[in-house]
Amino acid sequence: MDEGLTGLVLFTVAVAALSTALILVPGVASAYLLARWKGPGRGVVETVLALPLVLPPTAVGLVLLELLARDSVLGRLLDALGMEVVFTPKAVVLASAVMAFPLLVRSARAGFEEVDPRLVAVARTLGDTRTRAFFRVTLPLAWRGVLTGALLAFSRALGEFGATVLVAGNIPGHTQTLSLAIFQRTQLGQDAEAMKLAGVAVVLAFGAMYVTEVVTRRRGARGLA
Repeated sequence: MDEGLTGLVLFTVAVAALSTALILVPGVASAYLLARWKGPGRGVVETVLALPLVLPPTAVGLVLLELLARDSVLGRLLDALGMEVVFTPKAVVLASAVMAFPLLVRSARAGFEEVDPRLVAVARTLGDTRTRAFFRVTLPLAWRGVLTGALLAFSRALGEFGATVLVAGNIPGHTQTLSLAIFQRTQLGQDAEAMKLAGVAVVLAFGAMYVTEVVTRRRGARGLA
């Protein structure tokens, strides 16, 4: 593997890892709240959080681009703080995080829903606070769902393209990931190089999804037991 390809792969993996880390806490919190929320409005919130799964990625990228534009409220705030996001590696991470977020939430929520509320109630009667019961009882019992969601989010981030190209551009050596590099090589007629990159992407995706499947099957076996 040549130096350029190695850098491209490392950047892509780093983006996927950082985006997954970025959404881990809010994703787990959202999943837990949705699992415990029995009142009205839950379906609306779930639908809103799941929108990146069904919207065209370019539409999501356009929304992010508008939100981060210099003349927007958020853009002016970031500019005042001296932070530049659009067309930087930060934008690559942000776009990947937004697109991967629903996968983490849905899987983690399923894990939390499998936890017997009576076990949490017992912990509360023994003097645990709600927070302490979450970390001592709920999260340890739901960890496979959370891990599966994190792995799915990581896998999704590895292949992100549509939202990224709008909000971060396709700048070689700066914001270019494997997906963007494959697109660029194809546009330039460098099909052999594009296929080489596609092969690397397949290997990365296979590894991530294989680990996800292993964790999911163990979770399913535990549920049957």
